[in-house]
Amino acid sequence: MEFTRLAETRQSTRKFTGEAVDREQLNRCLKAAWLAPSANNSQPWSFVVVDDPKIKEQVTRETYSQLISFNKFATGAGAIVVLVIEKPKLISQIGGSIKKKEFSLIDIGIAAEHFCLQATEEGLGTCILGWFNEAPIKSLLHIPSSRNIGLLIAVGHPSDSTIREKKRKPWDQFCSFNQYGK
Repeated sequence: MEFTRLAETRQSTRKFTGEAVDREQLNRCLKAAWLAPSANNSQPWSFVVVDDPKIKEQVTRETYSQLISFNKFATGAGAIVVLVIEKPKLISQIGGSIKKKEFSLIDIGIAAEHFCLQATEEGLGTCILGWFNEAPIKSLLHIPSSRNIGLLIAVGHPSDSTIREKKRKPWDQFCSFNQYGK
């Protein structure tokens, strides 16, 4: 798919069929994420794909509660991908400290979007989740306590293939050339 069309087509899917996702499709999405750039080629990530229905149910239960139910839709996804933040290379750590930037967070965002764009190419839907109970998920998936989960991606077959209109800021509020706001 032409890139601009792919970007226009990618959207956050919140209604899935519940059908399992083919491992070959997941592997192509993972390969796209694997190819993502990162600061100093640190690749400060690892991906845990949860496609076993019982484990997936336990993981998705940790993305919502009775009070906060907006991620409950994730239970219908065919898989949940957990992005674990790994220790970046020393040069990235030093640079991040000097510049007061968490390069690993930028890096996992880039890798996540590569995953999501490939999923779109595959005809799959995705939704990136930032709201979840980290400790129970780490325990369930045997993620070391020294690591943090950056985000989750719900991935699956969308129950509706309608592409919604993108709602974006007006162009003149989005970008300027040569100076801020002009």
